Amino acid sequence: MFAGPIFSREALTSPRKLRHFLIRVGYVAAFMVLMYTASQATFGWQQAIGVGDYARFGALLFKISSVVQLSLLMFFALLFSASSVAQEKDRGTLVLLLLTDLRERELVFGKLFASLLIVGVTWAASIPVFLSIYLLGGVSLGQILWSLAISGATVLVAGSWGSLVAYWREKTFQTLAVSVLGAVLFLGAIQAVSTFVPGLAGEWIAGLNPYLALNQLVDPFTTVNGTGLAQVSGAKSVIMLLALSAILNVTTTLSLRHWNTLRYSRPREEKEAATGETRVKTRQIWANPVLWREICTRAYGNKMLAIKAAYLLLAGFLFYFLVGAASGGDQLMGIVQPTTFCFVGLCILSLLLINAQAVTAITSEKDAKTLVLLLATDLTAKEFVYGKIGGILYNSKELILLPLGMLIYIAVSFSVGFEPLLYLCLGYLILVSFATILGLHAGLGFENSRSAIGNSLGTMFFLFVGIFIFMVLLLEARSSFFIQFQSFILFIGVGSIGLYASLTHSNPSGALTLSAGILPFLTFYAITEFILGGSLSVFLAITAAYGFTTLAMLIPTVSEFDAALGRTTIDK
Repeated sequence: MFAGPIFSREALTSPRKLRHFLIRVGYVAAFMVLMYTASQATFGWQQAIGVGDYARFGALLFKISSVVQLSLLMFFALLFSASSVAQEKDRGTLVLLLLTDLRERELVFGKLFASLLIVGVTWAASIPVFLSIYLLGGVSLGQILWSLAISGATVLVAGSWGSLVAYWREKTFQTLAVSVLGAVLFLGAIQAVSTFVPGLAGEWIAGLNPYLALNQLVDPFTTVNGTGLAQVSGAKSVIMLLALSAILNVTTTLSLRHWNTLRYSRPREEKEAATGETRVKTRQIWANPVLWREICTRAYGNKMLAIKAAYLLLAGFLFYFLVGAASGGDQLMGIVQPTTFCFVGLCILSLLLINAQAVTAITSEKDAKTLVLLLATDLTAKEFVYGKIGGILYNSKELILLPLGMLIYIAVSFSVGFEPLLYLCLGYLILVSFATILGLHAGLGFENSRSAIGNSLGTMFFLFVGIFIFMVLLLEARSSFFIQFQSFILFIGVGSIGLYASLTHSNPSGALTLSAGILPFLTFYAITEFILGGSLSVFLAITAAYGFTTLAMLIPTVSEFDAALGRTTIDK
């Protein structure tokens, strides 16, 4: 095969796992639940009046499903491809692959297609679901097929970018951070360039942003050709995305051995350069050596400043947009102002990066076999866990402070009162704590690093996607909310089951079970109160839901680490 034995092995072994089938079934079942919830939010228990009602419902369902699928597939393609190669590096097995007679092409495409196998299977499983939307009306077959083509091409581009970064960078957190920040900056840059470049060139450049192409498919009457007919085609976007994927893969193939042979030869060169030295530089270690290592050493690689610079650049773009939109504007989705969207977008990105740093702080220790060395020390469980938490928060200080600074600017510019500002600041800090502890909890709970990273970041991402879907559907059911409440209960119940499976994977407890039950319900309550203009009630709901869940994860995290050491230090 073109991808070589790496993909062949994955294709033969993956169907033997129950997870391979559960993911496909669960993905389709989630769409079915979404369809039922959307139908209840649109019609309630009343029978639709005519064909037009079904057509309007089909158009709404196609819009929501397309955006959700594109976001999910792009995120997990990026995550799986990056973590798959990063795991090989952390375990030291990539150098063994480089010593074999595998060609560069087989290494690159083999790992890429193997990591995207489950993503491609879920994409294929969604085809009948989207075709069923065509039966409702309100959307053409061409719109559905082009939407599926755009999402498939986006999966290939996101996976290629994640693979390139993973082969290029050394540390897992660097790989995840550069992959996410690079994707966000790329989409923003394409949006800006396509705005200023007119004519046909601007249309082809805009094709590199799948969300712009999807928006034209969802609402084709925004662009018409010379005859006044609506254009229903995503050919430009598919061609540009496939071309970009080819460029990324060719770059990775040509630079693969150059990047990684330098990496593995560097320690030897540094050792040879240090043979002539007679003095060894020493530093004073703090009382908590874990905290000292996290703060005073380059535990996450030498390029952390470059990652922070990219984050600052993105925050600067958002702040520039925020200043330009200070005079007002139309609400996005009828919910939030553009200024609020800037703050929310930066907060979501910050929480994802904080969670990525938290989970990789544990998985990197496991893959490097350094966690086992703690058995020979007198380090307590509390020193390790709290030292990791302190180091994560210190290294993520820019990710925490910049959204708070943007929030203060919004409050001053729009004369927001002190009380709402205080609620927002405290609520954001609670979510930061939740993202941090969730990463540590997943890192200690999963033996496989790829599973831990996917579970932790996937939980965070599903929470954001769920909130987006809730807001859209609540706006549809605003006039008859209580009639459609039972459909939302079903949606929330499914979310609770998924959260329960994630939190209690290796260390079930009554507190975590209770957290999985109350967190989706209180989040739903917070969303409804936010739409109705509440402030204190939203803050109390967020505090109760995510604060209690954070504590419920923190205590098992300490005890689980202690059990892994094979000794009892909780009472010390």
